[in-house]
Amino acid sequence: MKHPIVMPVLSDTMDTGRLTQWVRSVGDKVQKGEAVAEVETDKAVLEVEAFRDGYLAGPLAPVDQDIPVKQTIGFLADTAEEALDNAQTPTSPQRTEEAKILEAQASTPQVPMSTNSAPPSPSLTVVPTPDEVLPTDRQASPYARALAHDLGLDLKNIAPGADGIVHAAEVIAAVLSPATPPLDYGPPYRIESPSKSRDAVARSMAATVSTPTFRVSARLPIREVQRQANIHQVSLTVALSKACAMTIQAYPRFNAAWTAQGLAVRDRVDIGIAVEAGDSLLTPVLRDMGEKSLAAIQTEWKALLERTKAARLLPPEYSGATFYLSNLGVYPIVKQFDAVVPLGASAILAIAAMDEEGTADCTLTCDHRVVFGADAAHFLTHLAGLLVSSDLWQ
Repeated sequence: MKHPIVMPVLSDTMDTGRLTQWVRSVGDKVQKGEAVAEVETDKAVLEVEAFRDGYLAGPLAPVDQDIPVKQTIGFLADTAEEALDNAQTPTSPQRTEEAKILEAQASTPQVPMSTNSAPPSPSLTVVPTPDEVLPTDRQASPYARALAHDLGLDLKNIAPGADGIVHAAEVIAAVLSPATPPLDYGPPYRIESPSKSRDAVARSMAATVSTPTFRVSARLPIREVQRQANIHQVSLTVALSKACAMTIQAYPRFNAAWTAQGLAVRDRVDIGIAVEAGDSLLTPVLRDMGEKSLAAIQTEWKALLERTKAARLLPPEYSGATFYLSNLGVYPIVKQFDAVVPLGASAILAIAAMDEEGTADCTLTCDHRVVFGADAAHFLTHLAGLLVSSDLWQ
């Protein structure tokens, strides 16, 4: 008997996964918990493990394709003979049930799990104009027609739902989706399919547009904290993160997030740190920062960095922070910059390069629903004091 292997759901925001490779071949004997494939999610490359002992069997889903979660990508057979029997997609009329499953999934339109999800773009294509793609006579529900008219939208430019009809949800999605820049009259171009990670960053940043933010900047003393960090053998980023955590404990409003029900006040301080990772951006999270020593935080941070560089972060390792840090101080040319507040966070601190006087321009971008200008001023004042205090190194 063959048992389906499905594309796993590895995070709450995961709609599809990109199958990057099969690490075992058809007919190979595998044990429960052993990796059989690798999948790229929006933040990492993770292993798909065998859920039982058996033999890897086909037909196998092709690599380098985005596959919806819970869709069958391969099979585990009870015996080697079953695994090798019809390993590839058969071409004879007597198709196996496994092949029928895969073919049915491939031919069935996939309904997006959210209006923010976008289908993958081809790696290279000629982009037609909207009139070439969409028919002029678009079927739509009466409410959708009225809504599109009120919003000034042309129905022919709105993609229909799974039933071929434009409903109110499709109209609203068209309003909320980012506008496509007018490229038809510019230089020739090609469409490159983004990595899952870059696509996730783009969607996350677009989702923050509705967050009302304000910014407060200050020059903070960095030279002394850098000197002490070298003495204590911790990175400057770790020292700054610890100082931010201690400041958040003094001003707990910065440990809250805005929700539809009200402020979600967290019981511990978790800080996310922006890290460059190839062509993408990841935010590994240091947990329970207020209760850990600098040495313990440094050890944890080193392990997180290694997993980040190897694209092996798990969803719990890069999600859920209520405060973020973005340090571009390693680039001397950066004198000042702003950062975007991620969803679910109260604020993000952007740290520029240190000047000759030993100070750096630091900009605190805040969710105005959570904290106010005076809160930000108190936060930066307290943080500045900690950076030159021995309390940070206790």
